Amino acid sequence: MTKPRVLISDALSPAAVQIFTDRGIEVDFQPNLGKDKDKLAEIIGNYDGLAIRSASKVTPKILENAKNLKVIGRAGIGVDNVDIPAATAKGIIVMNTPFGNSITTAEHAIAMMFAVAREIPAADVSTQAGKWEKNRFMGVEITSKTLGIIGCGNIGSIVADRAIGLKMRVIAFDPFLSAERALEIGVEKVELEELLRRADFITLHTPMTPNTKNILSAENLAKTKKGVRIINCARGGLVDEAALRELLDSGHVAGAAFDVFAEEPATANPLFGHPKVVATPHLGASTTEAQENVALQVAEQMSDYLLKGAISNAVNFPSITAEEAPRLKPFVDLAGKLGSFLGQLTEASIKAIRIEYEGAVASMNTRALTQAAVAGALRPFLSDINMVSAPIVARDKGIVIEEVKREARGNLDSFIKITIDAEDMPRHAGGTVYNDGKPRMVEIRDIQMDAEFAPHMIYIRNADKPGFIGAFGMLLGNAGVNVATFNMGRDVPGGDAICFVAVDDQVSQELLDKIEAIPQVKRARAVKF
Repeated sequence: MTKPRVLISDALSPAAVQIFTDRGIEVDFQPNLGKDKDKLAEIIGNYDGLAIRSASKVTPKILENAKNLKVIGRAGIGVDNVDIPAATAKGIIVMNTPFGNSITTAEHAIAMMFAVAREIPAADVSTQAGKWEKNRFMGVEITSKTLGIIGCGNIGSIVADRAIGLKMRVIAFDPFLSAERALEIGVEKVELEELLRRADFITLHTPMTPNTKNILSAENLAKTKKGVRIINCARGGLVDEAALRELLDSGHVAGAAFDVFAEEPATANPLFGHPKVVATPHLGASTTEAQENVALQVAEQMSDYLLKGAISNAVNFPSITAEEAPRLKPFVDLAGKLGSFLGQLTEASIKAIRIEYEGAVASMNTRALTQAAVAGALRPFLSDINMVSAPIVARDKGIVIEEVKREARGNLDSFIKITIDAEDMPRHAGGTVYNDGKPRMVEIRDIQMDAEFAPHMIYIRNADKPGFIGAFGMLLGNAGVNVATFNMGRDVPGGDAICFVAVDDQVSQELLDKIEAIPQVKRARAVKF
C-alpha cells in the first residue's frame, strides 16, 4: 500500500514533521513554499494532504491542480487563506485547530485590556525617553468594571473566566450561548444593545461571518457607554476602524487595543498614531506553547483522517471520531449506493430526498451517511459532486433533505431507507449491513430481497408470471453476458416482482431494449456502482 504524502508549505514545528513520519506518512517539508503560489500550484498534485499556517494562500488555481488532495490542515483558527467553496467542490476536507491557541489568544486579550486601561505602551515610551510624566498617564482600575464579551465561545469563555478572577462583572452577547452555559461560566447573557450601553470594556471573540462583519459599526459604536475601551484580538473587520477613530478623537471612546486589522499586514490604518490606541501585529496566537500545540494538533488530525478516515475540526464536513470511522464506513458505502441506485432510475427533477435510519444505525453519526446518500442520488446528474459538496449543491438546487430516526422494526439490526421524491413520482429502496461488513439491498418498492451490490447490475421490474426467467436468461446467454448473482422478490404470487442481477460487464442499450420487449417486463435499466 502506498504511503500517503503530505506537503508542509509553511513554517511548522519540527514536532509536526515527526508525528507524520511516526504515523507512517511521507512528509515534504518546504516551509517557504507558501510564498511561491506558482510553485505550490505546480507540485500540489503530488500530495494527499497539505499542512499550512497563514502564509500559504490556497486559491482555486492551486486547488485546480490538486488532483490527489484529500485534506488541508490549517495550524490555527482562521481559514481565511483557504478558498473553502472551491475545496468543498473538489471534496477536500478543510480542518483547523480551534483550541490549540485558545489560552494564548485569551491571555493576549487580557494583556491588551490591562495595557489600554493603564496606558502602558505610551508610558513606557515616555519613560525610556527620559521623561517623568507621572501625572500624564492616569489610568483606570478594572476591578468592579463591566466587561462586555461579544462572542462567548471557546476563547470568549476563557476570557470570561480570567475576568471574573479579576473581580470584573461579565456580560456576554452570543446568539449561540445557552442560558445553562452562561450560568455555568458565570456570565450574564444580554442582547447587543444592552452590552453596548453597559460595558466599560468591550472585547470581541467572534469569527468573521456575514452576520458579524462590522458588528461594531459606526451606528453601534455610537451606542456605547462614554469612556468605553474596546479590545479586538479576534478578526479584522469586526469593527469600523474609521468610525472608531472619530470617537477616539472626540473622547467618547477612551481607548482601543487592536491585535487584528481589516487589512493585514497593516502598514497603515486609521487607528495608527492615536495616543489612546495600543496595537500589536496579530500576536494573539504567537507564543511558543501555542505554535507547538497547533502544529501537533494539525499533524494528528490529518494523520487520523488519511490513515483511519477520522475527521475532527473540519469546517466543511461533520466530525467522525477514530472509533466511529470503522463502524461508519460500510454504512457510508450503503447510503451512497442506495442513493446512487435511486438516482440512476430517476429522470425527472428531484424535489426532496428523505433518509430513514432504523435500529443501531440511527444512533450513529448519521450526518456523514446523509451526505453520502445525497451525493449518490445526485451524481447521475452532476458527475463532479462528492460527499463534501453534496449538502451545498442540494441547497442551491432547492432540494429538501430530511432525516428520520427510529428504533428497529422487523428482524434487522440496522436499516436505511432512502426515498427520492421527483417531479414524476417517488422512488424508494432500503438496505442493511450484515456482520460480514458488506452492504446489501433488502427492499425495492416495498418488495423484499437480499442482493449484494456489484459494479454492473441490471434492474428489472416485471409481472410475476411464468416464462420471464427463461426468456431473460436466453437473452443474456445469446448476448454472451455472464451472470454473477441473480436476486428476485415479489409482493404477492402473480403480482409485481423485482429482479436485480449482477453481471460481469456493462450491458448494451440494444440488450436492454430486448429485455424490455419480454411481455412480463415493465422496465429494465442498467445500473452501476
